[in-house]
Amino acid sequence: MGQKIDREQVEKVAKLARLDLSDGELTEFTGQLSSILEYIEKLNEIDTDSVEPLAHCLPVHNVFREDVVIPSLDVAAALKNAPASFDNHFKVPKVLDGGPGA
Repeated sequence: MGQKIDREQVEKVAKLARLDLSDGELTEFTGQLSSILEYIEKLNEIDTDSVEPLAHCLPVHNVFREDVVIPSLDVAAALKNAPASFDNHFKVPKVLDGGPGA
């Protein structure tokens, strides 16, 4: 089997991912990605016609708890460890300057 991905394709993907790869890294990744694609090709040769598709390899089922209304935390307890509060709210530093895009 020949290489399934060439250096130019790796360079293109690296550029799209904004990765600055050295010549050595490009060569290394080209070989590694080709090996991965060859392995996937081998997996595609396996006869899976009699295998039922699975969402999970274990017999896992959703477990839902009963939806019960319980008392929530009161304001004083919620704000007890807050570094700063104002008028029953958490007070946080301003992060937007109000300029364009804010």
